[in-house]
Amino acid sequence: MTAANPIRVLVADDHPLLREGIAAVLAGQADIDLVGEASDGREALECFRQLRPDVTLMDLQMPHMNGIDSILAIRGECPDARIAILTTYRGDVRALHAIQAGAQAYLLKSTLRKELVETIRSLAAGKRHIPPEIAADLAQHIGQQCLSRREVEVLQAAALGYSNRDIALQLRITEDTVKGHMRLIMDKLRANNRTHAVAIAVQRGVLEIGTPL
Repeated sequence: MTAANPIRVLVADDHPLLREGIAAVLAGQADIDLVGEASDGREALECFRQLRPDVTLMDLQMPHMNGIDSILAIRGECPDARIAILTTYRGDVRALHAIQAGAQAYLLKSTLRKELVETIRSLAAGKRHIPPEIAADLAQHIGQQCLSRREVEVLQAAALGYSNRDIALQLRITEDTVKGHMRLIMDKLRANNRTHAVAIAVQRGVLEIGTPL
């Protein structure tokens, strides 16, 4: 793209300061034009429909509709959409889900000043951008067993401080079943105890602290 025909960019993130920071970086690029901003996933989808940007920068965690669901919706309507995930986390599960949903780039917010502009240009040129540390995480964990939906529910409850008895009541299962799930969870995550399992799950993006049951 050239200054006469700049790369049109949409940014979706629920933090105004981050959007302002991205706008400030892109303002100095003659070949890039920030054409729209969205503060949640649904707004991102609507803005994409209206603006049809060349590149979309999408936060993973937003209200109303998360980034991965927004990617799926956008790619369902426009298979050629070029999308980069914006995230604070480098958890392999988030990266894998984002890539499976159709993202072609994965940008850590801590590296935006260094990588934002070149990533936009790469995406606009039809290339992909997966940082080496994210690729390494994927390679390391791709073959490991994933937690089932029920196991994630049990671990989420444990992270919120529920006892095995309380988890059983919440999920309408027996306490022995909860204990069985916890044993499988710790085995799959190679954790020493439930606190360790929660820490590993948060680091990998399997679990989000504060998410209600």
